[in-house]
Amino acid sequence: MSAGPGAARTLLRRFASIGAVATVVDVGLLLGLARGLGWPVLAADAVSITAAACVSFLANRAITFADDPSVRWVRAPGTFVATALMAGILDLAVLAITTQLIDPDEPLELLLAKVPPLALAALLRVRVYRTVLFEEVRADVASRVPRAPAPGRARLSVVVPAYREPEQLATTVARLRDELVATLPGDQLEIVVVDDGSGDATADTARRAGADQVLVHEANQGKGAAVRTGALAATGRTVAFTDADLAYPPAQLVRLLEQVETGWDVVVGSRRHTDTTTLVKARRLREVGGRLINRFTHAVLLGQYRDTQCGLKAFRSDIARLLFTKTRIDGFAFDVELFHLVERYHLSLTEVPVEVANSSRSTVHVARDGLRLVRDLLRILRDGRRGRYDLTPAEVAALAPIEGSPIDN
Repeated sequence: MSAGPGAARTLLRRFASIGAVATVVDVGLLLGLARGLGWPVLAADAVSITAAACVSFLANRAITFADDPSVRWVRAPGTFVATALMAGILDLAVLAITTQLIDPDEPLELLLAKVPPLALAALLRVRVYRTVLFEEVRADVASRVPRAPAPGRARLSVVVPAYREPEQLATTVARLRDELVATLPGDQLEIVVVDDGSGDATADTARRAGADQVLVHEANQGKGAAVRTGALAATGRTVAFTDADLAYPPAQLVRLLEQVETGWDVVVGSRRHTDTTTLVKARRLREVGGRLINRFTHAVLLGQYRDTQCGLKAFRSDIARLLFTKTRIDGFAFDVELFHLVERYHLSLTEVPVEVANSSRSTVHVARDGLRLVRDLLRILRDGRRGRYDLTPAEVAALAPIEGSPIDN
């Protein structure tokens, strides 16, 4: 699964080059057959499309990434053939129209007439591949695999990232204890507060309130960095994180915990789930901004998830350690990076409904954080292509299912 960054870049250059070569084959054959040999334009186009499709499939199959989900389609000939056929029909239909508008007697005119069919056929192929991949990836993450019991001392660790919360944290820690004590008495619950460079009494407040661990960043790094620090320090068999304002009432953590204990690697809350209850609605601008941000994540994620940014997520402890060892995003897009790694590593994930009491104290700024998210999405794509998320052989072996009966999915 692991190829060095240099090898990954080489494969990407080849993959991009193959698309250019296939286009040259398509256009070159069309011009040669139609203008050189005098074939009818549509007959020449049909042959050139077929030849280009064969070149694309065979070349990509020969150099594809062995375990990169973004190119799984090259191992599905039926899908490729069906898509190529639809794109070819579209190409021919559009060319039949453009050649009525542009007289294709000269090579340049024929080339101009071919540009719209090329563009529309390419868009169709991308759309179909993405749809197929959505279904395949969703089926992949929806399949639990049997694993050994997760390691850890406590039953649940709750990570609370905090930034300038000296008045809020005492209430936050107390509510976590009070609402979870019936399910997690004594040392079965661990509360880990991470002060993300607040520079005030936030950390002292957390200690006085009885948090089990209080970790402090010297400087503010971002929510992703704070959650990473807490998750890697947690000692629970299940590791969850929630926001310091407790926009998601703490008792819901039990639902996520139980789902992890039934065999899911990752369990995420979803504010878009059909069974979700909104106790206090978010401001309209923030709600619209959240939906737009969720759409942007399709540039990175292949599965269609209802809500990537919900601040309530839980993990098996060994999976949490693996994921947060690999994450690189410190800011707003760290949730998207987690989903990306779940897909990349073929982990299981399920979404659960939540109760939401949106806080007026939220530090999320739609415009500013939306721009940062786009920047970080590009970084995730870049880091993936450079092999920075690749697993070591030992990590691959650790993810292998244990012997025994598969979990009933």
